[in-house]
Amino acid sequence: MDKTAIRHAATVILIRDEDSDTPRVLMGQRGEKAAFMPSKFVFPGGAVDPEDSAQSLFQDTHATCREKLAKDARGCTPEAVFAAAIRELWEETGLRLGRPGRPAAHGALQDSWASFLASGAAPTAAPLRFVFRAITPPGRPRRFDARFLLAPASALMDDPDDFSKASDELSHLHWVPLREARALDLPFITEVVLGEVTAALPRLDPPETVPFFHHDAQLSRFERL
Repeated sequence: MDKTAIRHAATVILIRDEDSDTPRVLMGQRGEKAAFMPSKFVFPGGAVDPEDSAQSLFQDTHATCREKLAKDARGCTPEAVFAAAIRELWEETGLRLGRPGRPAAHGALQDSWASFLASGAAPTAAPLRFVFRAITPPGRPRRFDARFLLAPASALMDDPDDFSKASDELSHLHWVPLREARALDLPFITEVVLGEVTAALPRLDPPETVPFFHHDAQLSRFERL
């Protein structure tokens, strides 16, 4: 696999106490030896896997978000993005966006999906809202076309403070007050996304237009989808 090729990815911004004076977001720290953004604090997320596209695991996706995810999608379906977001959240934090039940899966399931379904959860994309998109600049050791999806912690099936089922991909998982988040060692694009989320609160509705940060020749561009 060409590791410098642009891969589709999904990132989950879980927000807690969004109606209060101290809203918080869930973040963790990447390992210091990671090839991509070592030691940085990030939201849970990762690349879209082939199995994400193959599984019909839910039906309740938000129509407006689906429409915007489909724009200039470069071969990645909205359903695959939603699925990857739910799977990555489960892998990295042990938290489930879902409801009780076990839907019928189609085809072979990778370990993460198998363990999610075996936990008695049917994944649901209903709470996810598409709020930002960014493509990693050229010259980085890894490049991603990342879609950032926002969801309230109240939509989780689990205790939001229980990370006992999390993998070791992210350390120092914790709920960070928004007003303190920028003091962490963050990637540039994470700072930008935090600013967008903060400005929109307390509303969690899909934005009228979704910011899209990408690159054309030697220029970096902010557009709106």
